[in-house]
Amino acid sequence: MNSSDLSRREFLQTSLTASTALAGAGGLIPLLGTSARAQSPDKKPLVAYVGTFSSPLGDVLPTQVDLPPGNGRGIHIFHVNRETGALQPSGVVEMGNSPSCLAVNSAGTRLYSANETDRVGTAKEGTVSAFSIRRTDGKLELLNTVPSGGAGPTYVALHPSGKFLLVANYFGGSVAVLPILEDGRLGPATDVKNDAGQIGPTKAPHAPPGSFAFSGHDRTHAHQIHSDPTGKFVLHVDLGLDRIYVWKFDAENGKLLPAEVPQVALPPGDGPRHFDFHPNGRWLYSIQEEGSTIVLFDYDGSNGRLTERQTISTLPAGFAGSNFCSEILVSADGKFVYAGNRLHDSVGIFAVGPQGELKHLADEWTRGNYPRSFNFDPTGEWFYCCNQRADNVAVFRVDRASGGLRFSGQYTPVGNPSMILFLDLAKGS
Repeated sequence: MNSSDLSRREFLQTSLTASTALAGAGGLIPLLGTSARAQSPDKKPLVAYVGTFSSPLGDVLPTQVDLPPGNGRGIHIFHVNRETGALQPSGVVEMGNSPSCLAVNSAGTRLYSANETDRVGTAKEGTVSAFSIRRTDGKLELLNTVPSGGAGPTYVALHPSGKFLLVANYFGGSVAVLPILEDGRLGPATDVKNDAGQIGPTKAPHAPPGSFAFSGHDRTHAHQIHSDPTGKFVLHVDLGLDRIYVWKFDAENGKLLPAEVPQVALPPGDGPRHFDFHPNGRWLYSIQEEGSTIVLFDYDGSNGRLTERQTISTLPAGFAGSNFCSEILVSADGKFVYAGNRLHDSVGIFAVGPQGELKHLADEWTRGNYPRSFNFDPTGEWFYCCNQRADNVAVFRVDRASGGLRFSGQYTPVGNPSMILFLDLAKGS
């Protein structure tokens, strides 16, 4: 029987059996052995890094994360079979501070992690770590760890200049700019902005009927920060304030300056979580965690102005109940948008129209619960979904023509996976 045709019950039974076997084998993945050995030994590997929520070590106080907490061990490293998409374990950087979000520089020589703790010792602040990457096999060596500018850093992104790391602190409700020194280490923050304003209601106006998806409307919660494609502007979202903020970026001094229109509002209570730019740089898609919607904005790169144009549900028609949206991702060719639904446990697939408008095409079950994020491999042929509460990364083959996803039958056990990113060591310096 093809694994893509498994029923949910049959899949769960298969998963439990396989997980038991894997645990007894020390975390090795027998089904990957043959295909992994089929790769040419003279090729440098394609590496996958998986950030996780991990248990505290030493005197670090517990991290506030979604339940169940702490099943990860830090940053998990895999080598990717280029032909099958399978992941083979290649090591773990043991970290007890939940390195939940990762970023790699364009040269493929440095990796940065947001360590999602809300305090270290007595300081109510999280940290960010810098690592050097060994170009032969992708192994990591810690360079330094610095304060993140707020509690619970949940997102990091590199500025296109390569000279700054942008940080969103979820529990602290702040964003920060950290300079990257010549050797790749991080310096003290050059700027920190604290969000402030009226907290939105706990009931989202666009939530499905009967939803109890109440999450972040208790205080300010900066959830994502990223520059626009040019690097002239930096945008960040605050879920609790239902706002997208736009900043002019001073690339000489690492400062965030209010843009001409410094913020746009989403419906109170809907809770903007993440956004992604279309490859043309003119359209931005924002996903709302509690409202279960995607909003299309026109983006003016000359002044950073956002103009709302379409709102569409991330869920199939007729859905009722609770759902928390997670990730949003535009395909590299700009033809499709993918939206993560937690509790519904699906990826919504949308076609991009000639003016950027979205049309719902399908929903793919994630083969695990609470899909926190997902990503394509560098070829766009494979799609990897981090199922946070199922403790696995599920692999799907991508139909490039239709945008559809077909489960490959492969899933890799990782405790509380939060995100996955890739580095092709055969390319770059």
